[in-house]
Amino acid sequence: MARQQSAKANWAGAWHRRFSLSMTNSMIRSSLRSWIEGNADWQVCGEAENGQIAVEKVEAMRPDIVILDLQMPVMNGLEAARQISHVAPNTAMVMFTMHPSAELLKMAQAVGVREVVSKTDQLRALCWLR
Repeated sequence: MARQQSAKANWAGAWHRRFSLSMTNSMIRSSLRSWIEGNADWQVCGEAENGQIAVEKVEAMRPDIVILDLQMPVMNGLEAARQISHVAPNTAMVMFTMHPSAELLKMAQAVGVREVVSKTDQLRALCWLR
């Protein structure tokens, strides 16, 4: 790879990136969409309100990064992440939750999630993407 950058920059650097947003709260999805699309090199290519749709959209759209909510109907974020890891192994995943913990981080990383972010700190915590 010609670009020598940190591990985080390797999957969320300044070059063009496509995101999929998977969470039940449409206001959070809208806020994230606005924040992401504030970067000219980034775009949101898909949105889902439950885990099953998230997996289907990722399989069809092949985004670079998926932001998943832990608590989603039909299929929770951990199970969606497990399935996404199989259908799109090169897609990076970040998980949002109201209750982050070391145990949740360990479970999330075991299914391919790179970072667990508190919903209360979501935009501040995601600033490292820029």
